[in-house]
Amino acid sequence: MPESLTLGCPHCGAVNRVGQARLHDAPLCGKCKRALFTGEPVELTAGNFRALVERSGLPVVVDFWASWCGPCQTMAPIFAAAARELEPRIRFAKLDTEAESALAGRFGIRSIPTLIVFREGHEVARQPGLLQGAQLRRWLEPQLLA
Repeated sequence: MPESLTLGCPHCGAVNRVGQARLHDAPLCGKCKRALFTGEPVELTAGNFRALVERSGLPVVVDFWASWCGPCQTMAPIFAAAARELEPRIRFAKLDTEAESALAGRFGIRSIPTLIVFREGHEVARQPGLLQGAQLRRWLEPQLLA
């Protein structure tokens, strides 16, 4: 990884440059002064997708979900626990496929939940279906080592 990374702010969407050595020091956004990592998945929208996913220097795992989906609801606390454990090595984000159907369509989401890992805005891994905690961590391990 390079010495510094670009990270979108989950609060204001500003793109920040953060030294890799400072990722674990609770970096703040240069614009709004709020935490760049909250330990919770970030809600993605068409308005913040570019800053938080496409311009991210960190890998981003996106959970494509919907409120009516039972397996999505089961996976939500598992995904949130993984975010608390693995940030800031990887960013966690959620995209509501009902609210953001154009984005879901752009990535060909046919079933939910579907997880996609993006690296520098490009899809590098995809996993449809519910994953339990240990399964999720095993699936993400190659992304953490890359």
